[in-house]
Amino acid sequence: MKQEHPLQALAAYLPESTFEQVIAYITEFRVHLTITRERQSVLGDYRHPFQGKGHRISINGGLNKYAFLLTLLHEIAHLTTFNIYGNSVSAHGREWKNEYGKILKEFIGKGYMPIDVETAVRKSLHNPGATSCSDEELMRVLMRYDRKKENHYLVEQLPIGQLFRTKDGRIFRRGEKIRKRIRCEEVESRRVYLFSPVYEVELVSE
Repeated sequence: MKQEHPLQALAAYLPESTFEQVIAYITEFRVHLTITRERQSVLGDYRHPFQGKGHRISINGGLNKYAFLLTLLHEIAHLTTFNIYGNSVSAHGREWKNEYGKILKEFIGKGYMPIDVETAVRKSLHNPGATSCSDEELMRVLMRYDRKKENHYLVEQLPIGQLFRTKDGRIFRRGEKIRKRIRCEEVESRRVYLFSPVYEVELVSE
């Protein structure tokens, strides 16, 4: 279910003192911002102006405040990249990374984020990931500020052989780590999938 919010309501989703800076982007570019609570895998989305519609950004409202801020800035960087280059550059190429890096620098060194989050963000500045999920160190730090869910763990925290359930209800058995991914077998199909070590899953009893 998507929810429309008055601009002031956005403050509740953001770290303290960041609202004015964020809203300056929203108003300058006349962004239609939607906050949704339904999506599990997509953190945020940007749609460029098309058929009379302006810039549109949607963000998963279930994110913690620091993840919400970084995801929103990620999407704003897509907007500013589009304004400069149109569709002539790749989605997460050098041009987008430069834009995202410039925007991030406006929000660090000001006490907006806890030290561990800011340290991880600073480390990611030289080469921002396509999503915060693609930067495992940043992801681990951000997840410290999530509301704790009973019986939920990261795949890397499970012992080999442990069964777990993904958000779509499928059940897997945790296997060995192969380079940066963890090999897991889907119980029903016996097919093998490679999981990010920092993917959150639900523990399942034998």
